[in-house]
Amino acid sequence: MPDSTIRVVFLSPDSSLVELFAKTLGEGFLTRLSQEFDYGRLSDLQAWCDVTVLDLRSPITEGHRQDGFRLLDEIVSVPFHPPVVVLCEAGSREVLLKAMERGAYDSVTNPPNMIELRLILRRAHNFYTVERELDRLRVNARGTGRLHELLGTSQAMQELFGLAQKIAPCDVNVLIMGETGTGKELLARAIHQMSSRSARPIVAFSCANLPETLIEDELFGHEKGAFTGALAMRRGRLEAADQGTLLLDEIGDLSLGLQPKLLRVLQERSFERLGSNVAVNVNLRLICATNRNLSEMVQQGKFREDLYYRLNVVQMHLPPLRERRDDIPLLVQHFLETYAEQFKKKARRFSQSAMHALEDYTWPGNVRELLNAVQRAVVLAEGQSVDIWHLPATVRKGCDSPQFNRSYDQEVREFKRRLILRTLRECGWRKTESARTLGVARGYLHRLINQLGIERLENEPAALRSEEAPLVRQVM
Repeated sequence: MPDSTIRVVFLSPDSSLVELFAKTLGEGFLTRLSQEFDYGRLSDLQAWCDVTVLDLRSPITEGHRQDGFRLLDEIVSVPFHPPVVVLCEAGSREVLLKAMERGAYDSVTNPPNMIELRLILRRAHNFYTVERELDRLRVNARGTGRLHELLGTSQAMQELFGLAQKIAPCDVNVLIMGETGTGKELLARAIHQMSSRSARPIVAFSCANLPETLIEDELFGHEKGAFTGALAMRRGRLEAADQGTLLLDEIGDLSLGLQPKLLRVLQERSFERLGSNVAVNVNLRLICATNRNLSEMVQQGKFREDLYYRLNVVQMHLPPLRERRDDIPLLVQHFLETYAEQFKKKARRFSQSAMHALEDYTWPGNVRELLNAVQRAVVLAEGQSVDIWHLPATVRKGCDSPQFNRSYDQEVREFKRRLILRTLRECGWRKTESARTLGVARGYLHRLINQLGIERLENEPAALRSEEAPLVRQVM
């Protein structure tokens, strides 16, 4: 079978119709028919075909009668499924719109124009080929652009991944610098997972916005009766991280009173719980993270110099998202797939205008803000494409002009609608004359009228001329 052959599966209870399809499609198409469709063979047929034609004029049967829309839902629920072209009656606009909302690629009206059907099938096949190639490239990118839960193919991230892989097996303290939301904790967890301590836990604790006494109790624990309300002995985070890794986030917020106590733990590998004089020995690896400049804090007297050098054995810097914009499409697609599966949504891609808006935005909240924006967009999206108006207003700012608010397909659809509507009005709503003016077949014009939802107003005159009417003939 030549590579250019398009494999088509026809799903219809009308055997005479599918036989007609198979005979008249001609060279370049290989057909497979199914009148009584077996749901158990859905994966087999999808693995074989390039395009599916689904007859929605009447219910599809499978033992008992099933609604054709349920079958459509079953097909489009499979990731990277072959595109579905639905067949419906010429006047069934509601069925058409419902099918498109549920993920159908395109539609043809009954009786179908075979020339038009062949064009639609070839276009759907090209679309499916591109989708599969994108999926292959995406899988390859994941292989080289992932470090556990961190994603990035930019040079800065690749260098960071290489450094992490080098230092992970070596039991040294690590200081991770970076703005809020860049993924510092994910990097710390990746280092832990690649270290010899991976079988033991990584214990995370944030030093931000907590009083000194509470931080001290959280880190060191206390004995029973150490203070009012201490009804039982409590082990702190240091003990919990024994033989594993302790991640201290926002280490720059640690008070000057607690800094020498942490320094002693690093030097002596021991500490005392609050209310006790008995030393507790610990063997842990310390990873600290901060969005503050500790070097400047040392010069200002806000951070102990000796502790800074103890922590800063290996320093790693996570770049902000605005400095690695090449990673945005990879991150967006990953988040899209994650939340589409989590929320049972059909969204599979971002429109071109939406992706441009995401790439142009400065992302002050970095990857965390991007994650939230994608999550919101997936929740709001109804079809397979996420458009720009699904994004937060802050991301859309500067992209609110009409050319950004609409995707390419929507712009083309709106242009067709305006053009046909003007022609119909100019020709007094006489479809034969309108089709002749536009230079198209009357059946094709009738299909476009149904697809585009063009309806004549009750009180509209038979011939309504507009100032733009002469432009119709010039365009055509």
